[in-house]
Amino acid sequence: MRMQRTSTTQMEVTSIRLEKNLKDSLKNLSGSQGYQTLIRDILWNYVQQKSGEYRPNFSKSDVRATVPCTARKDESCVMTGKLIPEGEQMLLALTIHGDFVPVSIEGMEDN
Repeated sequence: MRMQRTSTTQMEVTSIRLEKNLKDSLKNLSGSQGYQTLIRDILWNYVQQKSGEYRPNFSKSDVRATVPCTARKDESCVMTGKLIPEGEQMLLALTIHGDFVPVSIEGMEDN
């Protein structure tokens, strides 16, 4: 998620066409923040993930289960932010939200 919000008066207007059922679903999911804010958050998360800037904030209490595996490409541990190099043993952690995320072996050890 973005740290600092920009005033809507400082934003550029952009038109985007959405299917009605997609727009309705976004409205339902957005709650009181509004669907345009939700769309901006989704887009910022995508940009951060693709640029390597995305650092999700997970703790061990968010993990329901882990599966041992081998990294097929360089990954970033969601617990520590440290690099998990291609070919290294790692864990896939199933979160309480139903996502599988990369975790280093050290990231799940008790401190």
